[in-house]
Amino acid sequence: MKGAPRRRLTMTNETEMAPLVPAAATAEAADATPARAEEHRSPGRRVQQFLHVYPTTIPFLVLLLGVIGFAFIAGGRFFHPLNLSLILQQVTIIAMVGIAQTLVILTAGIDLSVGAMMVLSSVVMGRLAVLSGVPVPLAFAAGILTGTACGFANGLVVTRLRLPPFIVTLGTWSVFGAVNLLYSKNQTLRYQEIAEVAPFLQATGRLFKIHDYLPLDFLGGAGVTTGSLLMIAFAFLTAYVLRRTAFGRHVYATGDDPESAQLVGIHVDRTLVAVYTLAGFLCSVAAWILIGRIGAVSPNAGATANLDSITAAVIGGTSLFGGRGSITGTLFGALIVGVFRNGLALAGLQNTWQELTVGLLIIVAVALDQWIRRLAT
Repeated sequence: MKGAPRRRLTMTNETEMAPLVPAAATAEAADATPARAEEHRSPGRRVQQFLHVYPTTIPFLVLLLGVIGFAFIAGGRFFHPLNLSLILQQVTIIAMVGIAQTLVILTAGIDLSVGAMMVLSSVVMGRLAVLSGVPVPLAFAAGILTGTACGFANGLVVTRLRLPPFIVTLGTWSVFGAVNLLYSKNQTLRYQEIAEVAPFLQATGRLFKIHDYLPLDFLGGAGVTTGSLLMIAFAFLTAYVLRRTAFGRHVYATGDDPESAQLVGIHVDRTLVAVYTLAGFLCSVAAWILIGRIGAVSPNAGATANLDSITAAVIGGTSLFGGRGSITGTLFGALIVGVFRNGLALAGLQNTWQELTVGLLIIVAVALDQWIRRLAT
């Protein structure tokens, strides 16, 4: 009996002290686990992590390799100042609609009507100013409002009817295209007609030759158009909005996980409507650039704008599943499309091979995106 209390005390002390050893060991193990995991991480896993953090790395490397490759294939013709200036002019419209497409894809959606909105806006601008006698500023504003209203309609249908963006914009693509043909009567306004009445609509096609402003005579007639400068300005502005404002964070959060975004107080529907409306506005600005680029207003222009916009965004590292991507990557993607098409043309290959190459680039970009996304899962 005398030994019983001692036994209880021993048991009590052992019971109190027992958790201390495992707790210390657990803490040490917990501290060591990340370090060990980092040490034993495979090179492929590290590359995957790096690309997840810096998604624009791949498009930049592809662009760099493309430039180097075509420099060898096409020789000095590729790096001729006039050819480089031409590439920039060609990718301006692709980049502009690509920026609009990037905003939508970041929310895990897609907009198949960007090309139709752009062309419809250009037709409204041109026909009101040239054929209807509407003052040019009002005609221009009407075109901008047309694209913006089309984008707003897309966002409203997506959020109110809860339909997939692919289906909604596939339908509005046909609707906007039909309205375009009905309103324009499938007639093209020629360069001379616009130049006489509304030269402002062609202002984005004005070429600023570099040697006129800098002592660089070796550049010859190479220069930058007003449309290219406008596109660059909107790219910087959009990138700033996405990176530095609450709205930009809401866009990424909505695309990454809309349910969680809703729980933390983000108005997901309002964000989606704003994104589609902004995309429509950017497409209407692209319409102005389009008029300056071709010098005319054609209801059949921009036939490949939808595919080109998706191509620029996807090749540029924007995930089709939403929540990841950047405007910088989209600009790289647009340049990749322009460089490959131009380089293959200089190499003497037919347009079919150019489209084949672009298609393969899309498949590779999506496959890489899937591989990088596995890191998060």
